[in-house]
Amino acid sequence: MKTFKLVSLEIVDNDDLINIPLKDGLIINKEDEKSTWLLEAYSDHSLYDYVKNLDEQKKDIIVQAVITKLDNDPAYFQTRITSLKKFSAHMSILFEGHLRRMRNDYSELLLGSLLQQGLSGEALLTEFKEKMKSKPRLK
Repeated sequence: MKTFKLVSLEIVDNDDLINIPLKDGLIINKEDEKSTWLLEAYSDHSLYDYVKNLDEQKKDIIVQAVITKLDNDPAYFQTRITSLKKFSAHMSILFEGHLRRMRNDYSELLLGSLLQQGLSGEALLTEFKEKMKSKPRLK
């Protein structure tokens, strides 16, 4: 098994990204025959009802996770909630799932987004370089 720091976690909900405000987080590659990953998010109660509703639906949840450093590209996982615990001031959400291989990498998604915004020429190149450094989250 390999363990990493989870520094950002968002739930992909249709065309929206729901940010889970992390107090702390952990992600584990179990390195088993099923290529299973565990993601634990320790957060405040602000999204408890939303997450509880997702848990009760018992369907797959796509999450976007950033591992180790905020400037790393996000990784996408197809998960299910396996545990939701509420503590006095925080909650723990445990996701279990599998890494999704995205067809496009970050740079291709960013370029597509900038083209949709109508950028071209030098403005496109300047914005692309800036965004590749700052790595904003993409839908």
